[in-house]
Amino acid sequence: MYTARNYIKAESLAQAYELNQRRANAIVGGGCWMRMGERMYDTLIDLSALELDQIQDRGEQAALGAMVTLRQLETNFMLDKCFAGLFRKCTEHIVGVQFRNCATLGGSVWSRFGFSDIVTALLALDCQVELAGAGRMSLEDFVKMPRDRDVLAWVYIKKDGRPVAYETARNSETDLPVLTCALSRHEGTYRAVVGARPGGPRVVEDRGWDRLVEKVLALEYGDNMRGSARYRRHLAGVLLKRCKAELEVTGG
Repeated sequence: MYTARNYIKAESLAQAYELNQRRANAIVGGGCWMRMGERMYDTLIDLSALELDQIQDRGEQAALGAMVTLRQLETNFMLDKCFAGLFRKCTEHIVGVQFRNCATLGGSVWSRFGFSDIVTALLALDCQVELAGAGRMSLEDFVKMPRDRDVLAWVYIKKDGRPVAYETARNSETDLPVLTCALSRHEGTYRAVVGARPGGPRVVEDRGWDRLVEKVLALEYGDNMRGSARYRRHLAGVLLKRCKAELEVTGG
């Protein structure tokens, strides 16, 4: 269990950013991963007073605050309607409802875990993130960056009507995924995302389906305790085809 000497509820993003520049300090979101460690922090920075626990419909885009819980993503009607149930599918196997009531979107996106269901799903959409220091950038660019001391505030998703599907393979219901896969189609171009290879999620695009499948199968897949590279490559082809079948049902 982690411990801390001080606790500050930030009154602004600027204050949270300034406090977070010290390596001994840390942003505390849901605390789900932090509580598994045994680190001593100087100051924990709480963002709960900054109204970042909201999911907002801003017309052409959806705005998701960093303190939105995974359970909010799972149950929000607007997200369900606009993104074909994507957020239900990418959260339903994450541990359990109690965990999803605590774990936050910001923690999932900021951590950039290679096995992240959330990041894999978001990358299939037209997403941007907003950081307190660096400002706005595409999610795809953000996940490639090394971690720094910036503060994630918002995730913006363009509501462009693209059909999108999500599939995952797990050895048991609430285990970490063996492989994650998302697929969307926009203006004639397929966009596939494959995560938990192990390694960070990879984005592949092509207008031709057969070429897209070839590119996905040509990605690097690794071995770990949950599966071999050969098994993951096979799964990638299976999950991609399942996603395509879902797209055809939703008009993709």
